Amino acid sequence: MDDTLNWDPEEHCPSQVAMSEPSYTIVPVTTEDNEMVLDHLRRFFFRQEPLNVYIKLLGESGNETCAELENYCVETILEGLSLMALSATGKVVGVSLNGSHEPGHLDEMQENADNCPNPRFRKILQLLVAVERGSEVFSKFPDVDRLVEVRILSVDTAVRGRGIAKALLEKSRELAKEKGYPLFRVDCTSHFSALAVARLGLECVFTMRYEDYCQNGEPVFRPEPPHNEVKTYVQRLRS
Repeated sequence: MDDTLNWDPEEHCPSQVAMSEPSYTIVPVTTEDNEMVLDHLRRFFFRQEPLNVYIKLLGESGNETCAELENYCVETILEGLSLMALSATGKVVGVSLNGSHEPGHLDEMQENADNCPNPRFRKILQLLVAVERGSEVFSKFPDVDRLVEVRILSVDTAVRGRGIAKALLEKSRELAKEKGYPLFRVDCTSHFSALAVARLGLECVFTMRYEDYCQNGEPVFRPEPPHNEVKTYVQRLRS
């Protein structure tokens, strides 16, 4: 179950000006932080990411839970590569859940997707498998034996537009480099997240329009424009 569920958590506040001094600190996420990180994600990413919205991941009312997505998050935290932004009062205002993988993981991804008991989340996982197959990152970079990817990026609506998403991405990239990973990856399911990641200097190596991802001849996802495609971005961290 290795790939990215990503969007631009600051897309709705383009007019806000970044603060001269950050009102937050970025720290590692540990297993002791699981519940407060999940609480943040339940209120923001789970409800607002474009594909989650389209498939009604949390049900018609928006008040259901998705145990499978929560398990996905917890398993990622266990890898020790995730970061969170904390306010001065210790509140989680942003999260970047980061994981790693190596060549040869595709069969496991496919099995996890096909066996997911939640039919809505299964659609997400199957899309991620299709992106993994299409992007062929390890084939494009045959000298790379492992990478770090941003799987989920989320920011509290009350503090969007203050550069928290950008800071989380930059710190995640720094952490990956410090730990010796040769490649940094972000899969963007949102138009705005793709723009934000491109501004950080990452290279787009794969694009798939949602209208081209079909089952039984029909597109699986039809999120609201401008979220028309998923893109894979990568950057070498060492030669």
